[in-house]
Amino acid sequence: MLDRNSSRFDLVIFDWDGTLMDSLAQIVRSVKLAALDLGVPEPSDAAARDIIGLGLPEAMQVLFPQVPEVEREALRHRYAHHFVTGVGGHSQPYAGAEALLQQLSGAGRQLAVATGKSRAGLNRVLAHTGWSSYFSATRCADETASKPNPLMLKELLLELRVPLERAVMIGDTHYDLEMAQRLGMPSIGVSYGVHSAERLAEHSPIAICQDMSELASTLAAL
Repeated sequence: MLDRNSSRFDLVIFDWDGTLMDSLAQIVRSVKLAALDLGVPEPSDAAARDIIGLGLPEAMQVLFPQVPEVEREALRHRYAHHFVTGVGGHSQPYAGAEALLQQLSGAGRQLAVATGKSRAGLNRVLAHTGWSSYFSATRCADETASKPNPLMLKELLLELRVPLERAVMIGDTHYDLEMAQRLGMPSIGVSYGVHSAERLAEHSPIAICQDMSELASTLAAL
């Protein structure tokens, strides 16, 4: 059972894709369909997975560095189209994700989201899941700096008036953990998403969890 008075952290900040939501296949497929639409070389599945966590403009720059900016803008629009319409597949919350949010919220913890999604994209999925009430604040890549720049974490701490040492960032990519490390914020990695435990460990998280159950147990012990 989570006890607010004994917890090391007052604020738990979650990444979204690959941490709370199993959307990896949908993202990869949408990227590849966008490339097909524009007649540019499709990135490999591994390359498309590796940019998950970045803001969309930054992701397209990494994936298509040889493509002029005007075409990258078209790629972003086609990606968004495929993702929103579900042609690239459909996302589902990871098993146990909502139960964890309920548990943390019920214990009086503040919850927040720091994501590479756009504001429109996050609002859409929050409405679909009905999870908006769990989060005190959210930050998206199109309204602040993209990961691994720590600006979105600084903004969340300021908005919620939480000291740095009383917050923890949870994510599945090295972008998430590098972002926290740059700021000096504790972090927890989850290895069921994009990046391996070995890659996450490079950024010195206080724990790396293999599944949602282990994440819940880890948070309960901190």
